[in-house]
Amino acid sequence: MYMNELKIPKERIAVLIGKKGQDKKNIEKITNTKIKVSKEGDVEITADDNFNIFLTSNIIKAIARGFNPEVALTLLNEDNYLEIINMQEEIGKSKKKLIRMKARVIGTNGKAKYMVEKMTNTNISVYGKTIAIIGKSENVLIAKQALQKILQGSMHGNVYKFVENQKHKFK
Repeated sequence: MYMNELKIPKERIAVLIGKKGQDKKNIEKITNTKIKVSKEGDVEITADDNFNIFLTSNIIKAIARGFNPEVALTLLNEDNYLEIINMQEEIGKSKKKLIRMKARVIGTNGKAKYMVEKMTNTNISVYGKTIAIIGKSENVLIAKQALQKILQGSMHGNVYKFVENQKHKFK
C-alpha cells in the first residue's frame, strides 16, 4: 500500500469534494485510489499502485491551484502536464507588486489570460501567489514563457507575437 500527503487551501476543500462528495468519489474511482480530506485541508491519498498516487496528487494539486475538477482530470491524459509558477520567485515578495502582476497576467476582463490560453491550447489558473498551467508539454512550455514575459513587464502584444512565433517552431 502506497500513500502520499499534501495540503490544499481550506477554501478549495469543497471544490475537491464536490456536491454530495461526487467529485472526490469520481477521482477515487477513475484513479483507483482512496482520498481522505481533513477540515484543515490535509489530504491523504492511498493506493496499491504508486503511479495512481502520482496521478491523483497532480489532480488534487491542480484543484488546489484553482482549477475545477473537470479541467484537473484532463491530467489523466498522459500527454497533459501541470506546471505551477510561483509568482514570488519571479517578482519578489512585495504584496503590491503581486497584486499588480496578477492583474497584468489576467488582463482587462480576463483578456490576457484568455488569449494565452487560446493561443497555446492550455488552461491557466491564477490563484493566490501562483499561476498554474495544464496542457500538452510543448504548449505548457510556451504558455509558461509567455506568462513569465508578462511578469517581467513585456507588452501584451509582444507576448502574443512571441507565442505565435513559438507555435510555428513546434509545427
